[in-house]
Amino acid sequence: MTIKNKALLLIVLCVNIIFAQDKVTLSGTITDSGSNETLIGVNIIFPELKTGTNTNEYGFYSISLPKGTYKMQISYLGYTTIIETITFSEDKVVNYKLVENSESLDEVVIKQDVEKLNIKKPQMSVNALSINTIKQMPVVLGEVDVIKSITLLPGVTNAGEGSSGFNVRGGSVDQNLILLDEATIFNSSHLFGFFSVFNPDAIKDIKLYKGGIPAKYGGRVSSVLDIYQKDGNSNEFHMNGGIGIVSSRLLAEGPIKKGKGSFLFGGRSSYAHLFLPLFDIDNIAYFYDLNTKLSYRLNDKNSIYLSGYFGRDVFNISNSFENTYGNTVVNFRWNHLFSDRLFSNMSLIYSDYYYGLNLNFVEFEWDSGIQNFNFKYDLKHYINNNFKLEYGLNSIYYKFNPGDIKPSTPTSGINPFKLTDKYAFENAVYIDAEHQITDKLALSYGLRFSSFLRLGQDELNIYEDNNPVAYNETLQVYEKATPIGTESFNRSNVIESFANIEPRFSIAYQLNDQSSIKASYNRMTQYLHLLSNTSSPTPLDVWTPSGKYIEPQLLDQVALGYFKSFKDNAYTLEVETFYKKIQNRIDYIDGADLVANNAIEQVILNGRARAYGLEILLRKNEGRFKGWLAYTLSKSEQQTEGRTLFEAGINNGDWYNTPFDKTHDISLTASYELNDKWTFGSNFLFQTGLPTTFPNGQYQFNGITIPNYEARNSSRLPTYHRLDISATYTPKQDSTKRWKGEWVFGLYNMYNRRNAASISFGENRNTGRNEATRLAIFGIVPSVSYNFKF
Repeated sequence: MTIKNKALLLIVLCVNIIFAQDKVTLSGTITDSGSNETLIGVNIIFPELKTGTNTNEYGFYSISLPKGTYKMQISYLGYTTIIETITFSEDKVVNYKLVENSESLDEVVIKQDVEKLNIKKPQMSVNALSINTIKQMPVVLGEVDVIKSITLLPGVTNAGEGSSGFNVRGGSVDQNLILLDEATIFNSSHLFGFFSVFNPDAIKDIKLYKGGIPAKYGGRVSSVLDIYQKDGNSNEFHMNGGIGIVSSRLLAEGPIKKGKGSFLFGGRSSYAHLFLPLFDIDNIAYFYDLNTKLSYRLNDKNSIYLSGYFGRDVFNISNSFENTYGNTVVNFRWNHLFSDRLFSNMSLIYSDYYYGLNLNFVEFEWDSGIQNFNFKYDLKHYINNNFKLEYGLNSIYYKFNPGDIKPSTPTSGINPFKLTDKYAFENAVYIDAEHQITDKLALSYGLRFSSFLRLGQDELNIYEDNNPVAYNETLQVYEKATPIGTESFNRSNVIESFANIEPRFSIAYQLNDQSSIKASYNRMTQYLHLLSNTSSPTPLDVWTPSGKYIEPQLLDQVALGYFKSFKDNAYTLEVETFYKKIQNRIDYIDGADLVANNAIEQVILNGRARAYGLEILLRKNEGRFKGWLAYTLSKSEQQTEGRTLFEAGINNGDWYNTPFDKTHDISLTASYELNDKWTFGSNFLFQTGLPTTFPNGQYQFNGITIPNYEARNSSRLPTYHRLDISATYTPKQDSTKRWKGEWVFGLYNMYNRRNAASISFGENRNTGRNEATRLAIFGIVPSVSYNFKF
């Protein structure tokens, strides 16, 4: 052990001794009595001492108290509250099991604590949704969708129907870190955005960080979507699932060893393509995925978990074009309790995103993807009730396959061609503190140090003045620079290295028992870039690492908010304003070719981006009628100036709207439980149309009509709006039977609004006149599905 490490250990021990005087520690795990599933965010309160804590992501809690006898209250909405008197004379480990509340639906409707606002904590710009809430939302084709549900929150949008991913506070899709049981998901969509990859039956907890992001997260500059799967029922075997118009799902869970270990297996698949031949349709589009998890408690101090996800999408047009893509992730985790105040989690993670094309009409195959191996070690240290530390480290090894072209038949005229693989190593260490200064003032502050090593590859171009993009002053356009040579490296060589310090800070000041103001600042670094340009001929997902010619993105974001609860949290109001700027946001030269480009640096320029706005979220949390109203007023812009006085830059160096800028975004989400049989849900959305670029003229050249286009993204598609409704019917349950079922009926886009996904311009062959054509993906879409469990 080095002198530095010894000094750090001595400081931690001294802090423990100082804070531990005349106090004892109560710790343990809180689970569901029926399934033995650990519960996240359970409140443990000591009213006489005006103190308390809650359980972490693994159901663990720890709290330090003066010796004595006190009344303790353990509460979690949806479960019966435990109230007992407990005497403390020494440290205790006590595990609790909560019993589900069986209140009838004609009384106060219960819901999970996870969505409730905590005005005392400095954490802000965070939204959580329970799976029960998500399942009540109307969705297209009746398929419950995690991603679609979070786009109903303020500051979160998507880039239109049929588009994959989501945008947060004016950021792009690749700027979101999506985690499933801590493993990175590179593409969160099935069928190009119609559905998400997350099976709702397998999901336990969902949390979206839009700002004030804790230091344990890194690698993206827009948001973190953190999703945990269920552990599985370790008491008894259960199955549940659903049958819909286009897809079905089934999940099984049960004990490996009763009370100690459990398994969970869940699968989904769409099958609408099976009926297409009946209508003489040769096209095929379907998806399938599998969720797995094994959990085992070795003893009171050690638990292990093995979780995985595998998903694939297949899209085929008349057997001439086939596209296959999907994620594979595997994660082994080990939870260990060093003491009643120190909790640790170690993770070994493998993640693989694959994207393939089979073009039969030109007789070649294309494979690309990104693989990573990830080691994480996180510790949570409960120093005392007013001071908690989280610290840890993270190392990720990447392999990028930009593309591998192979002939698909013996007679193909295509020669095999392999784009150069890229390799990288990303490391980080962090420390985060949550500090209750006074009864009214709370702080959260942390520091993350990240580094990125671009490792050696077979061949790298060399350019004059290290400039891979040239500027043609005569034509005033950017062009690919001609390499003046190449150089090769061993895999162990470091081509380029980056290091960044990323501070995080949040503060909350409680004005009174019902309201508080909060502020936050965070800096984040993103070393990976998704190459995506609307002018590309195919929607390939090609990721590239930062390196010699591509700088990492750097984010600075500040946010200020006012938070208020009414009638004991029955109603809550959240108002936030934010401003963020991003350095080194990549931009593309006009006519950039991103497909099969072995020198992608020749079509990329480094620019910058900014976004700012106001978010309002008004919730009704309790009662038969509940829901929320979300409104976002925002602006998202990008700028790429000329590198010298003689260069025009992109769009003449002016700021221009990003493709996902929406000035106004309003969503109203509501559910009403009429009785024990009928529940109704609805969504209404109203959004400013997405930016687009239209032609503003044309000219003739050698008998060819050539359009002339306006400045980038200076026009917009028509305003987007729609209304969705749903009704859930639950037949009277027979208490003697384990089988329970419900019918869900829905109407997506109830008034058949033909929202424009795009507008294209062309010449009408009959009239010879130019005309605009609107492409609308969905009109009104009815759905029906049957959900069951036993």
